[in-house]
Amino acid sequence: MKRLHVHVSVADLSASISFYKTLFGAEPCVTETDYAKWMLEDPKVNFAISMRRQPVGINHLGFQVESDEELRAMRAQLQAADAQLIEEREQPCCYARSDKYWVTDPTGIAWETFHTLGRIAVYGEDTAIFDHGTSITPGAARAEACCVPMKPEPKASCC
Repeated sequence: MKRLHVHVSVADLSASISFYKTLFGAEPCVTETDYAKWMLEDPKVNFAISMRRQPVGINHLGFQVESDEELRAMRAQLQAADAQLIEEREQPCCYARSDKYWVTDPTGIAWETFHTLGRIAVYGEDTAIFDHGTSITPGAARAEACCVPMKPEPKASCC
């Protein structure tokens, strides 16, 4: 079963934890010096906040799946949405090690689909290629790095 994932970059972790604790009516299940996470059941959401090198606001969105089979089953759907899908195996990030796929939506917001393999003691590294929502052109960083043609610009319509 999939769980929606929302990751927000915050400026003040303590104030944000206090706000979200009250909003969700629950303590975070993970709290670190630069990161906190809630695994909510109603609604079914993996909600994380962090103070990392990313701009304040939506860091990325995604889906957490419960098995490797579920993750592999999502691959075709994700690749159909963004042919420039990125696959990461055993990626250390957010105090966990996960297998994951990344795609970007037409506005440049990163979407992560992942299966968590286990908890680790360090935050790990962000997936820099997507700039976690800061890119206004989907795949721009990847296109420059590997010469992939850019998606054509939509034609303006007249109302």
